Amino acid sequence: MENLDYARLQMAFTLGFHIIFACIGMVMPFFMVVSHYKYLKTRNPIYKKLTMAWLKGVAIFFVTGAVSGTALSFELGMLWPGFMKHAGPIIGMPFSLEGAAFFVEAIALGFYLYGWNKLPEKFHWFTGVIIGVAGVASGILVVSANGWMNAPSGFDYVNGEFTNIDPVKALLNPAWFTQALHMTLAAFVATSFGVAGIHAYQIYKNRNVDLHLKAFKITIIIGTIAAFLQPISGDISAKDVAKRQPAKLAALEAHYETQKGAPLYIGGIVDQENQKVSHKIAIPKALSFLAFGDFDAEVKGLNDFPEDERPPVAIVHYAFQIMVGLGVALMLAGIIYLISIKKKSWLQCKYYWLIFVIMAPMGFLAIEAGWVVTEVGRQPWIIHQVMKTKDAVTPVPGMKYSFFFYLVLYSILAITVTWLMQRQIRSLNQKID
Repeated sequence: MENLDYARLQMAFTLGFHIIFACIGMVMPFFMVVSHYKYLKTRNPIYKKLTMAWLKGVAIFFVTGAVSGTALSFELGMLWPGFMKHAGPIIGMPFSLEGAAFFVEAIALGFYLYGWNKLPEKFHWFTGVIIGVAGVASGILVVSANGWMNAPSGFDYVNGEFTNIDPVKALLNPAWFTQALHMTLAAFVATSFGVAGIHAYQIYKNRNVDLHLKAFKITIIIGTIAAFLQPISGDISAKDVAKRQPAKLAALEAHYETQKGAPLYIGGIVDQENQKVSHKIAIPKALSFLAFGDFDAEVKGLNDFPEDERPPVAIVHYAFQIMVGLGVALMLAGIIYLISIKKKSWLQCKYYWLIFVIMAPMGFLAIEAGWVVTEVGRQPWIIHQVMKTKDAVTPVPGMKYSFFFYLVLYSILAITVTWLMQRQIRSLNQKID
């Protein structure tokens, strides 16, 4: 059990770091190309300075994402050999295609970094678009592999053997679209509000307001659009989970008993020993409707599943509540921005900017909570209904040393990235020559 616990800790810790790097790396190129486009149209040097600053941010997160992603790929084989032995031939395609997307992104980044005043302006700008598209494609392909773990397909499982492998069917598994849509929108929401919050803080401090106002506007518009689309993707994902992973749905809402017209719980403290949820707000029949489109639909409770096949209820429930709560808060922040378009006087109020400063980390916290829901909610399975996590872990002892090594490595990465980004932000406050 010590090996399993440390393997889980290491995977959770490294994935928790990588997902932030990856999301920022996926989305920031789009801020960069919008700013670049505005520079080409207006020739305003502020937009060029902003583009160059965001370009350096893209390069920083590309490198750190590559490092953390490479470490994760080694971890799959090192920590979970039982999983990779069987899953490798089946989900090798999305990882191979992700590698191809990564190389396309790297080539385009090279053109964009060194193409200033050397390439035709429109072609140079278009290479920036390729960086963003390739980054999003890379993220979607990785999420497809995770979707396969939640909805395994593309093989026959007979007597403990995986046969009749179809990599294309595995790539296009039943969960890939819902998870990819939800994750991509989450990346845009989190990164947009995160970057907008940084620029809002500079405006709050009255530093180079003209530049930071332009940067804030670009990022907050993208973030607001994504925040309003996110509940739609969340609804699609919830209906998919209700159909394929009823035990996860029951854990999300901490429902222990099967019932028709199941209520939706908002908040609540889970008492796993007595199988109760206290201090909650219950909306009658709402869960049945949201999950199945029918107010009287039956929702299976956790007690309908074997005890050793139930996910940890409290962790999943709290993570889900945090994810949804923060998503709603970000939508409300988006509404505040939309109102401020008409009420210009709000822009002169420091409390207005403070709202977006506070919102800056919330999207990333929501992403982390969402991944807890996805991964912990699938437990005890590493491949849903096929292989348990405990059967996939390495038998090699001493995983705690590996965990502490990765802990130090990723902490160094985080400190380095923070220092580099602080330098970039300070450079934005310098006057344009």
